[in-house]
Amino acid sequence: MCQVEFEMACAAIKQLKGPVSDQEKLLVYSFYKQATKGDCDIPPPPPTEVKAKAKWEAWNQNKGMSKMDAMRIYISKVEELKKKEGG
Repeated sequence: MCQVEFEMACAAIKQLKGPVSDQEKLLVYSFYKQATKGDCDIPPPPPTEVKAKAKWEAWNQNKGMSKMDAMRIYISKVEELKKKEGG
């Protein structure tokens, strides 16, 4: 059940036309990575790589969260963004 909804949310996010803040993008990215890969298993990038460091930190904050929980949160965040765009 959740896997199909997750895949639909992954497709839906690519269709969004409205502006999505960098913070929202990071949040969605972090739950996507947790849902698909699990806990962050790569070393942190150097502080000079600002974008990579932000992405790593966002993903690493979800450490210990189950893939299913991450999928559910990802789906709800995508739904929020779709509503925000439509409204």
